[in-house]
Amino acid sequence: MLKVGLTGGIGAGKSEVSRLLVEHGAVMVDADRIAREVVEPGTPGLAAVVEAFGTEVLAPDGTLDRPALGAIVFADPARLAVLNSIVHPLVGARSRALESAADPGSVVVHDVPLLAENSLGALYDLVIVVDAAPETQLDRLVRLRGMTEADARARMAAQADREQRLAIADVVIDNDVPLEQLRRRVAEVWADLVRRAHAREE
Repeated sequence: MLKVGLTGGIGAGKSEVSRLLVEHGAVMVDADRIAREVVEPGTPGLAAVVEAFGTEVLAPDGTLDRPALGAIVFADPARLAVLNSIVHPLVGARSRALESAADPGSVVVHDVPLLAENSLGALYDLVIVVDAAPETQLDRLVRLRGMTEADARARMAAQADREQRLAIADVVIDNDVPLEQLRRRVAEVWADLVRRAHAREE
């Protein structure tokens, strides 16, 4: 089994790379998706979040009101640290369970947005960083996700900067390119990952 950490700044296009890797056959462990699962209604995770932040972070239907919570934590690093201390251990436990269920020869890709911020590189056999210029990230967040420029800049500022991410990369996938070029690059990277996984099995 080859354990790969996949990361990239918000708006860098990591989701598209994840999708392409899954098409090639990767076993994807998506930390963002798991992070949503561990705070669904009725979970200990949601109870802990409400205890820490109050019922104003709940929507009328009892689900987590993500924009309300985001407005609190992205403006205050201390509050963000509290949220992370609740969610990250739960995500870690679920991620390990999914990984252990994969076949021995698999390429298991952990999609981890905050890999650089939390110094998690050592958990993986190699780290792939999806890279895009900050101007590209900002444009995508405003144009494609409908964020205000101020909100987009705040989300970007809450993450590691480009240099910090690139410093931990074993493989860089440039996503300031047309989709067809991105597809070719991901196919190259996938072939390399499969070779590495097979070498580990020998």
